[in-house]
Amino acid sequence: MSVPGELSGALVAVLGGSGFVGSAVSARLATRGARVRVVARNPGVPPFRAEVVAADLTEPGAVAAAVAGADVVLPLVLFTGGGTWRVAGGGAADAARVNVGIVAEAVDAARGPVVFAGSTSQVGPGAPERIDGTETDHPESEYDRQKCAAERLVLDAGGCSLRLPTVFGPSTGSPDRGVVTTMARRALAGEPLTVWGAGDVRRDLVFVEDVAEAFVAAVAHADRLAGRAWLAGSGTGIAVRALFELVAATAADLTGRPAVPVRSVPPPPYATASDFRSLVADPAGLTLATGWRARIPLTEAVPRTVAHLVQSSVDRT
Repeated sequence: MSVPGELSGALVAVLGGSGFVGSAVSARLATRGARVRVVARNPGVPPFRAEVVAADLTEPGAVAAAVAGADVVLPLVLFTGGGTWRVAGGGAADAARVNVGIVAEAVDAARGPVVFAGSTSQVGPGAPERIDGTETDHPESEYDRQKCAAERLVLDAGGCSLRLPTVFGPSTGSPDRGVVTTMARRALAGEPLTVWGAGDVRRDLVFVEDVAEAFVAAVAHADRLAGRAWLAGSGTGIAVRALFELVAATAADLTGRPAVPVRSVPPPPYATASDFRSLVADPAGLTLATGWRARIPLTEAVPRTVAHLVQSSVDRT
């Protein structure tokens, strides 16, 4: 990995390598010359050259076996509790077993650096709208507390973390259950899109292909990034209402039907303070260290995502 941007045959174990982000990262690593080990409960057959390991990583010894011999480990597993990132109630212990426990075992067993997938939401309420990575974390949700705990294990062991904003896009692995894809499905079905309140909260979104490139950069520059969390945002925010209007207009262009309306609704009881706070992640530090930056604008990324859903629907018929 001495040549920036090239991985020179390094063996990278991607835990959760068949998931939404994991499959994109694994594919991109493979195209950059890495030897990729895809580890998942049901990994399937990836459309690129890879070592495939089917494993339940919650079983004793499974993580150590999965990372054996790897030069770099990417724990991209995530307990979603039925398809959502929100973790509450009785699911917290099960989530911690995956979100923290598997990462802890990977750190203990890895012979090389661990590159973690954090979240910009870890900063919690009280941070400015535009964050640069120097803020003190005050995690609000159980999800963010678990992310902070796992990330600290990685950083203390000399690994690094990429804190991601909202990630979206087409998937070759598990489907993207995020807000863009959810709203795109509704728009294609002719259903109105709903925003909480005025919908003026601004969010930072990064296309999944750009996220995959960020992990490639992190693997290639793991020594330079060691011991720190880095923001892998776009540095640009968009109001939620404007985002949904873009989704609705894109669906209309692809289907030839009128754009569905975007309507305001009251927020649900489970909404948190962070849901009403704008957050944009400045990637300047990561750009300076590795050269990475998000390159695919929303005006291209959203149409590609919606078009993929249309094509997937056609392929199923």
